[in-house]
Amino acid sequence: MKFAELETPALILDLDRLKANTGKMMARCEAMNVILRPHLKTSKSVEVAKLATGGRMGTVTVSTLQEAEYFANAGFDDILYAVGITPNKFARVDRIQRETGKTIVLTVDSIEMARAVRVHGLTCPVLLEIDCGEHRGGIDQNDGSILEIATILAKNFKGVMSHAGHSYATDDIKTVRDIAAREVGAAVHVADRIRAAGIPVETVSIGSTPTVLHADSLEGITEVRAGIYMVWDLCQLGRKMCKIDDLALSVLATVVGHNRNAGVLTVDAGALAMSKDIGAQNHMSNVGFGLLCDVETLAPFDLRISGVHQEHGTVPVNSEADFERLPIGAMVRVLPGHACLTAAAGHGRFHVTNCEIWDRCDGWV
Repeated sequence: MKFAELETPALILDLDRLKANTGKMMARCEAMNVILRPHLKTSKSVEVAKLATGGRMGTVTVSTLQEAEYFANAGFDDILYAVGITPNKFARVDRIQRETGKTIVLTVDSIEMARAVRVHGLTCPVLLEIDCGEHRGGIDQNDGSILEIATILAKNFKGVMSHAGHSYATDDIKTVRDIAAREVGAAVHVADRIRAAGIPVETVSIGSTPTVLHADSLEGITEVRAGIYMVWDLCQLGRKMCKIDDLALSVLATVVGHNRNAGVLTVDAGALAMSKDIGAQNHMSNVGFGLLCDVETLAPFDLRISGVHQEHGTVPVNSEADFERLPIGAMVRVLPGHACLTAAAGHGRFHVTNCEIWDRCDGWV
């Protein structure tokens, strides 16, 4: 790949690593006898989606209706919008299904939204979201309104889903396994309750990359949702979920300044190119907003972006030799702390290591 010909900052996707990562997850799901519904909120790319599904044009997950429309127009079907639906989005959901002929699966976690779906007359399948411990979206597994919600939804009701996003808070694999067991247990418990009431449950869906990879059992689960495994990042590396050679996403940046008095150099990858997330430092010290690497080999330089402005990244040097190694105009690749936010930060396309350019879907409308 001719990095020197690219304008920076640029989002670089390592195709060999992407293929290896997606292949491993598909093999894992096949071995565990569950359907993989890959989450595409990081890649937002049709070409990446095709690799993640093995070419199967269905059962994918998105986090915005813009993504849902983008993938539906590309021919994907059975698209789960994994954010609680609200009435101000009903019209767009209706339009996407009508214009594309594809199915958008919705999620609810309240009686109010179940009633709103029914009153509006949406034809979408709906999943009831269960809170398995993250306390973000979802209803408690023992909540008394679960059966009422499933009954209100009637023919729209498809099943239940849960998301153990709190599995990202630990670097202890045993703890991840325990969280996975609780995630599975919560989803299966609710599905069994609903079935016992005579209501069919087709889908029992869970998802987070750590729990899918480390669950001891997925008994009773029909599908799993995961996404960061496709490209990985420093957050997941610090949590021992992957190896550094698995990281498939980087930002190509150029050294634009030296400040020898301050002992820093500056790159043109700031907050809008990297994001302002430094969560990777929770389990991996001294990574800041991203690690600088060799442009060709991705070998780390032991240099990090320690501070960001809108378009500038500040990199403390270890010695004068770093100024010589990275003169003004030199290019580096930066491994991101949180790939999901980096990819969404403003990069409109992937520059792929096979020299192709893959489009992406950004924004909300």
